[in-house]
Amino acid sequence: MQSLKGKIVFITGATSGIGKACAYAFAKEGANIIINARRLELLNEIAEDIRKKYNVKVYSFKLNVQNREEVFNSINSLPDEWNRIDILINNAGLARGLNKFYEDNPDNWEEMIDTNIKGLLYVTYAILPGMIERKSGHIINIGSIAGHEAYPRGAVYCATKHAVDAITKSLRMDTIDKNILVSTIDPGLVETNFSRVRFDGDEEKAKAVYKGLTPLTGEDVADAVIFCATRPPHVNVAQITLLAAQQASATIVYRKE
Repeated sequence: MQSLKGKIVFITGATSGIGKACAYAFAKEGANIIINARRLELLNEIAEDIRKKYNVKVYSFKLNVQNREEVFNSINSLPDEWNRIDILINNAGLARGLNKFYEDNPDNWEEMIDTNIKGLLYVTYAILPGMIERKSGHIINIGSIAGHEAYPRGAVYCATKHAVDAITKSLRMDTIDKNILVSTIDPGLVETNFSRVRFDGDEEKAKAVYKGLTPLTGEDVADAVIFCATRPPHVNVAQITLLAAQQASATIVYRKE
């Protein structure tokens, strides 16, 4: 197991769910972390809690990954002690709606594409040159089982996660001679804020997604991320797919009465 102590880890979408779990998991291993998201007050609370619990350095700032100029300016202006990023966790992402394509709201498509695809591209594009210059780095993208199989009423969300899968594979090829590792973690049902966002805060619809089964948690996914990040230098875990024990595919789930 490779030590993460003193490594600098950049995590997007770190105020809840998988991103938040990753922040705590890396801090527990002694890494110094850069966390960002759109909710600055909550982000700063998490940063202070992590400092107290794990005695590591934490740098937090507000960031909307959909905004290319904001992404580039924020990352290019990082303080000197924070600009040598060792590990990038592209976690920021969301789903909006669960409608048939012809009944969907195109505004939802814009938000998913701008966050899940373009946001990942912007952040990676801003951070990767430093990794290439140092000939060292690891990019871990948080994908989804929706990146491997489509399902009804999820055309655009599935398309964005298929894009993450394609970008990950192509990026691994492009950086093959740069000593850069590129991985993707593709979970199935994870009980986070994801479903609340998808259903615009409708708690009943969100709870129904996980009814009758025990879903994955953000911490389960963070465990897989840590596994990827701690392999020996000659090992690249290209992809991990995680499913709840009662989930066989994106659409086949066994729910107990």
